Amino acid sequence: MFFQRKNISCPLSYEKIPLSTPIDALTFIVFDTETTGFQVATIDRLIEIGGVPVRGLKVEESDRFQTYVNPTRQISREIIELTSITNEIVAESPVAADAISQFFDYVESHEAVCLVGHYVSFDAVVLKSELKREKVALKKLFTIDTLDLIGFIAPSYDMRDLERYAMAFGTRIYDRHSAIGDALTTAYLFTELLQQFKDRGFSTWGELINATDSQGRSLLF
Repeated sequence: MFFQRKNISCPLSYEKIPLSTPIDALTFIVFDTETTGFQVATIDRLIEIGGVPVRGLKVEESDRFQTYVNPTRQISREIIELTSITNEIVAESPVAADAISQFFDYVESHEAVCLVGHYVSFDAVVLKSELKREKVALKKLFTIDTLDLIGFIAPSYDMRDLERYAMAFGTRIYDRHSAIGDALTTAYLFTELLQQFKDRGFSTWGELINATDSQGRSLLF
């Protein structure tokens, strides 16, 4: 296994970035996961990770990260139908700890300030739970949830579905229930939200942190 320590941190640059830094000077990694089910802290497992950079308020679609993950258990018919990820597809894929280490290498290579996701606390728990099975604790996972940013910009919106939000904000929609597809959909939604954030007179990393502050982030950190 890649991880030899009992505690690790996702290699993010948020601690080095001045709060006055303009948000369009930052790199974010927008990511998503697919799993065998929702009980990721107990019986369910990771089966895909997808990520894409947002830099300068633009999605760098050609620089994406994607890997399937071998859950070392059977994927149910319901999940296969939902995600199109079969047992044959994941059979030769890396196990979770190795896939996560590849993803962290990707994050580090982009000097990303933080991870971004839609309902990102679920994806973070997926990573933490898989590493916990290897007796590794994941610390200081700094995240931004698009739900929190939407709540700041348009608090009247009250829906959780990523596709409905993308439609509401007029952004691109990619394959659903695919980690890379949902990461791309979230990334384009995020860039639109950042632009609206700027249009409201906010422009710095510190202002973005404050606007997206949530109990979920503090629990992950």
